[in-house]
Amino acid sequence: MFISIDERATTWFNKEFEIKKPFTVRMFPQYAGFGEKHKGFSLAFSAETPSNAGFTKEVNGITFFVEGNDVWFFEDTQTYFSINDLSNEIQITFKEEIAVN
Repeated sequence: MFISIDERATTWFNKEFEIKKPFTVRMFPQYAGFGEKHKGFSLAFSAETPSNAGFTKEVNGITFFVEGNDVWFFEDTQTYFSINDLSNEIQITFKEEIAVN
């Protein structure tokens, strides 16, 4: 599991949630839509405190986390958060990790 969140993406989260830093953002699969990584699931976010974090990453005063029971969504994947220059919205790119034997 690898998650990269660039500077512009953290600015987007800061504007979206309108919460004074530091704060935490949960990343979780939501059963809805078509989903790029897992059919039927899309990635959702909420500002909440972790109860059993399986992954955390702090960037610019925002702690992003995935609960332990949601780690499956990110396993064997590189996940990149950036901003789409045309829409000025969050853009998420998934790349499957290739196992090296």
